[in-house]
Amino acid sequence: MRFAKFSKMTFALLALILVLAACSGGNSGTTTNNGNNEGSTPTNVEQTNDGGTDAETPAAVEEDFGKDVSGEVSIWVFNENVFEEVAEAFMAEYPNIKVNTVFVPFAELHDNLQTALASGTGAPDIAEVEVGNFTRYVTGGVLEDLLAEPYNAGKYKDLVPAYNWERWMSPDGTQLLGMPWDSTPGVWYYRADIVEELGFPADPEELGEFIKDGENFLQLAQAAAAQGKQVMEWRDGPIHWAGDEIGYFDDNLGWVRENDKLVQVLDYTKRGNQLGWAPHLAYGTDEGKPLVQSGQLMGMALGSWGARDLEVNFPEQAGKWRVTNLPFDINFPIGGSSFVIPSQSENKEAAWVYLQWAMRSQTAWEIWTKYSIQPGYTDIAQQDWYASHKSEFLGGQEDYKLYEKIASDIPTKRLNPLDGAAWNIWVPRILDALDNNVDSRTTLQLAKEDVESMLAEDLAKLKADLGK
Repeated sequence: MRFAKFSKMTFALLALILVLAACSGGNSGTTTNNGNNEGSTPTNVEQTNDGGTDAETPAAVEEDFGKDVSGEVSIWVFNENVFEEVAEAFMAEYPNIKVNTVFVPFAELHDNLQTALASGTGAPDIAEVEVGNFTRYVTGGVLEDLLAEPYNAGKYKDLVPAYNWERWMSPDGTQLLGMPWDSTPGVWYYRADIVEELGFPADPEELGEFIKDGENFLQLAQAAAAQGKQVMEWRDGPIHWAGDEIGYFDDNLGWVRENDKLVQVLDYTKRGNQLGWAPHLAYGTDEGKPLVQSGQLMGMALGSWGARDLEVNFPEQAGKWRVTNLPFDINFPIGGSSFVIPSQSENKEAAWVYLQWAMRSQTAWEIWTKYSIQPGYTDIAQQDWYASHKSEFLGGQEDYKLYEKIASDIPTKRLNPLDGAAWNIWVPRILDALDNNVDSRTTLQLAKEDVESMLAEDLAKLKADLGK
């Protein structure tokens, strides 16, 4: 996991997720999706599927994406069940296109895709790609630019939250290499009953405003600690959230993780660490589950897929949990995936018909949302059948509406292939600051110097490749 101890095991896990969009703590330890909001277990909630809308929401998206097109499409996915259901619904509407869904385990899929793209043969027509692995494929012209003919995906840009569009762009910002799919805003799930017992506001909106102030959240953490309780999984969480809000490098590959907000959040993180505010392990592991069951672990920063995973692991706690924005006035996505079309595909036209339907039809989204996959398109998210959803697990809270509001405010950043290497340099400096109380501003300066020194050759090469 992202905030696990800095060890060989950590690096093995990091290799799976490359936490470029802060999938930290995004995996319970029991699922196989590494912190994305996609999954194979539907949420036990009521949901209407009548497609009804009100006067203030846009009409349902019903388009003909190419019913005269025929062919056969192969798609590699690392989530089971849901894709088969989507493919069946698609083929019922587009009988001239056959979709072959191939499940490949998470790590194997990303490794096999990289090998196939490098060799020029063996890739599928479409592949599901997790955000932490996306930058493995963004150079060399191995993926189709979905802004170009015949795709013209730019027509959908205004329907996608800015952050969710930008993160699938090429490093130079000229090509769209992945089709936006899910929206995964980072949120804080918390035990409302325990928060109230500690004397703090338990209402999601009121508490959300309260914890934007770092001092307020530390008060809550301190009150929890006094009762032997903890407010998050990972002791170094907030400084990584703040870092992932802005990324690692700017458009000119200059280091960006040295601003005043990061200094302040690192100070807060050191103070929280001294309180023992986190067990520093994943909630869904054998060690973590008892902490949640007993109420010791009373809060978690997860992506918006978290309610589904909490419900799967702790169904007996239904009604006790709520969700609100992250503390410290931090806003960033935790997890997320996209779909790419390899340039070597021989069925690009049929692949694009399927991909558009899967991303843009209400029929598809009525399936996706059963599996806690949040729409990455605002016109879908504003439909009444979706926006009025209430989670029984979260005490009847209208959680989808909250996720959409938070997603609209996430800052944009651009990913590049050196983010993963930068993360491996960043972490030791952060842990050193926590363990040895190193000055926060000094820590950030040292991290910058480490990156610029250790990645000098790689940065120079990437700059040359991008014409910087």
